[in-house]
Amino acid sequence: MNTSKRCDGLTRRNFVRVGGLTALGLGMPNFFQMQRAMAGTPTSDSKTTAKAKSCILIWLDGGASHLDTFDPKPQAPAEVRGPFDSIGTNLNGIRISEHLPQTAKMLDKLALVRSVTSPFGVHNFALQYLMTGYQPTPALEYPGIASVVAHLKTQTGVLPSNIAIPNLISRDAATIGNGFLPNSTKHFSLGSDPGTASYKVRDLDFYRDLDISRLDRRRKIVNAMNEFGNLKAKGISDPDLERAYNLIASQKAKAAFSLDEEPTEIRQRYSIDPRANLGDSNNIGQHCLLARRLVERGVPFVTVNNTGWDNHLDLKTYANRHPGDPRSASHALIPGLDKALTALIGDLSDRGMLDETLVLVMTDFGRTPKINSTGGRDHWPNCFSVAMAGGGVKGGQVVGASDPLGEFVKDRPITPGDLSSTIYTLLGIDPGHQLHTPDGRPIRIAPQESKVIKELLA
Repeated sequence: MNTSKRCDGLTRRNFVRVGGLTALGLGMPNFFQMQRAMAGTPTSDSKTTAKAKSCILIWLDGGASHLDTFDPKPQAPAEVRGPFDSIGTNLNGIRISEHLPQTAKMLDKLALVRSVTSPFGVHNFALQYLMTGYQPTPALEYPGIASVVAHLKTQTGVLPSNIAIPNLISRDAATIGNGFLPNSTKHFSLGSDPGTASYKVRDLDFYRDLDISRLDRRRKIVNAMNEFGNLKAKGISDPDLERAYNLIASQKAKAAFSLDEEPTEIRQRYSIDPRANLGDSNNIGQHCLLARRLVERGVPFVTVNNTGWDNHLDLKTYANRHPGDPRSASHALIPGLDKALTALIGDLSDRGMLDETLVLVMTDFGRTPKINSTGGRDHWPNCFSVAMAGGGVKGGQVVGASDPLGEFVKDRPITPGDLSSTIYTLLGIDPGHQLHTPDGRPIRIAPQESKVIKELLA
């Protein structure tokens, strides 16, 4: 099973090296691309005192089944209940999947939202809505939440403010990219998997005969071109060149991506099998560990992209390795999420970072209540679940409810726009703050009709 490919045929976008650094935007044609927006700073009249300084989004790519994770229906008919049992949690009366036992013991630190609803059951539209908070429209490419946060909470170090581990998958990069914001807010993809022995962040090292002196000369040439004709004042520059130069020249930046610096016991904490070869252990676990290292160093937004959830076939593969998958059994999706999520929350808590780090678990949409003829579930956007922790979130609660079959929202419908308003609020950003498109059009960072989910605010 190719877990990097969804049912719509989408595969990971690969970048091509040209002169060693084209993937970071160093090609001269890219230099002449107009930066696409100008914006100010967050409004000063925000009434929220933020706790979160950064956000880790665990994205379950493809559409994770709410019924088989955070919203099981043990009393429903077998064709709805599915192949998994449910278990009790440390919250009285709240049950989740049997394959989330560690999460069940830690649910008092999380908030579950069981009533998220969307009209979009197609991946690219669903992605846009969840990742931006806005329903997709051909009239405007809205920036993703990660890009907005990177734009308004830019850090002072050399690390990018918006990082995707290992990549950010999309049918069209613009659908969940920087939209009309500057290219400097675009996500930086590692281009390599921290959970494999061959892990090496793309373009952090020199390529062939390119060394720091040659890169420095190239940067000076571009700077000179910027100054000639006052191009920077016109919004034309090459921020990716500066970012690439800073990353390559900084040993601290390189060290931030190195999991080898973590003690073995910490790396094993994030792995399903503590005996596993750490060069080929639970991928999502090692991804989350790297995310913790990055927010620890001031990165405002990190997306952990976990693929393989678009499963229309046998649901048992959610909990067990697919027979055609050559990877180790530790890559089972739900157990992997269970271990990674609880390790991340526990590790952040132990380090005194949980209160200032917002942790989100989100996905495209839910899955159909009724099992299909191949033992799987199909796309179902009408009702699905999101999990949140840390960063000012009031844990130990369930917000909203689905009906007895998990088919529709029974209580407290919540839109992706509401989620975006809440995320911004927790990060100390006014949801009503306005950005401006290149033609000067003011655009709120969250939809006008969206509402903050007040129950989630501690």
